[in-house]
Amino acid sequence: MSALTYAALGDSLTAGVGDPVGGAWRGWAALLAEGIGGPERPVAFRNLAATGARTCDVLHRQLPAALTPRPGLVSVVVGVNDTLRSTFDVHAVAGRLDTVYRTLTGHGAVLLTACLPDPGAMLGLPGALGRPLARRQRAVNAVVHALSERYGALHLHAADEEWVADRTLWSADRLHPGERGHRVFAARCHALLAAEGLARGVPPGTEPELPPPTRTASLRWLATAGTGWVARRCTDLLPHLLALAATEVRHGLRGTSGGLDVRTAHSVTAALAGLTHP
Repeated sequence: MSALTYAALGDSLTAGVGDPVGGAWRGWAALLAEGIGGPERPVAFRNLAATGARTCDVLHRQLPAALTPRPGLVSVVVGVNDTLRSTFDVHAVAGRLDTVYRTLTGHGAVLLTACLPDPGAMLGLPGALGRPLARRQRAVNAVVHALSERYGALHLHAADEEWVADRTLWSADRLHPGERGHRVFAARCHALLAAEGLARGVPPGTEPELPPPTRTASLRWLATAGTGWVARRCTDLLPHLLALAATEVRHGLRGTSGGLDVRTAHSVTAALAGLTHP
């Protein structure tokens, strides 16, 4: 009886941050893996995602590891960390994702993708600071949408307002789902696969089975690992983000803020047009 190999690629979301089980992170991909097999088809699950990963990490580190052994199903959920860097370039993001998607589907894998919410909105950043990040995330999502369609991926729209607004789905850091959020994400992915006859097991339940972390534990996490994450991002992003915010304010005063959106849309179009079509 041959097993279905499922490889999960991506960043801390797929690594399971926010869903602690037995001293480690579990997460939506592990929950999904439990529900896609069956008695006649066991699942060999490999989680290659890493906290802080960007599209370049998925391309150069995770993709080669995923191809051995040849996977039948691969999820690729990445891009938020790219938007949180001063070096953000939607052309580079599009090129990397195109290569990843093309390589995986070329090896016969079913591809599962997702767009993601704006990190600025999740963190509650004020307008001038939040809008540049929102614009970047919309650009990444547009690329993911277009390439998912190009390569026939099963695509989950996880940037919708209902998902973002339900605070019971999110952990204390406001960026990663808690157990319930990971379960909802896994259940939605399971539904996509089941509709194509690719998930034969019981779908993940959407209600938590474990008690949520105490407020003390959440605050401790924020004061240690969470603070470290913010410090690392601020060292690189904050000066650049302040410059973007200043540009945002200037355009707002001139009444030309719409031009920034148009410029971003043109960049996405150009990035996709520059790719080699399969």
